[in-house]
Formats: sequence, structure tokens, C-alpha cells
Amino acid sequence: MPIAIKNSIIDISSEETTKELAKDFSNHLKGGEVIFLYGEIGVGKTTFVKYLINQFQIKKNLQTTEVTSPTFNLLNEYEIDDLIIKHYDLFRLKDKSEIKNLDLFDKNQNTITFIEWPELIDKDKLNKTIDLIFNYENELNNRSVKIDSLD
Repeated sequence: MPIAIKNSIIDISSEETTKELAKDFSNHLKGGEVIFLYGEIGVGKTTFVKYLINQFQIKKNLQTTEVTSPTFNLLNEYEIDDLIIKHYDLFRLKDKSEIKNLDLFDKNQNTITFIEWPELIDKDKLNKTIDLIFNYENELNNRSVKIDSLD
């Protein structure tokens, strides 16, 4: 499955298509990216991140690890050789002031940052961001993702 071009909508109704998209998407990440994941609960954001992290582990001949939602602890961090993947979930935050102490935007080029529920973040101050907008389709029977800002 080729990676989508900017603003393409991709059907990820099956877990296998989500896995294939994550695999293709991982080939476009070099480090330093901030990826915002938008979408309702259960639409596939964490599943996508899981397969993407596992793909980086496979590429480095490492054992794949369990990847869970960081809803309660806000951050899960994965070290894959010299690459660090930070996976944030801001669902429980209610105010912009709560973001200040999270150190969300690591300037390290060996870090890829995924942020679920990024609505409280002021994107205007960032560069090199990618938006993934996950949606339910067909009365919740199907799922899709729209990729925005991938260069």
C-alpha cells in the first residue's frame, strides 16, 4: 500500500490495513517530527502508533514490545537504538497550562513525537508537524484516516 499524498483519505477499517499504513508511514519518518493524532475514542489512533513503533523495532531487529495507550500516565516512551519515540495522550488535560510541564517538543532530531488529543496545543509555534485525522465512517462500521502536512 503506497503512502497517501497530502489530504488523501485512507480506509483503515481492518487492523491489517492500519498495520500496512503504519509500516509505509514509518518509512517517511526521519526524526524530529511531531505527529498530531485527532479522532474519537476507539477510532484507531493507538493501534496505528503501536504498529508504527513495532515496525521501527522490526527494522532494527529488536523484539516487538507491547504498546499501550498513555491515557493515565500521559506519556509512554520507547527507545529503539538511537531513536526515541514519545507517545503522549492529552485526553485528560483540561487547560493549556497543564501542557507546559510535559516537555512535549523535544528538539532532538532522534525523537519522533506522537500526540493524541492535541487540541490544546498552539500549532502556530511549531514546524514539521503532521496531522493524522482518524474518523468513523458508515455508521461506525468503517474507519479512515486523513494525512495532512506530510512532505
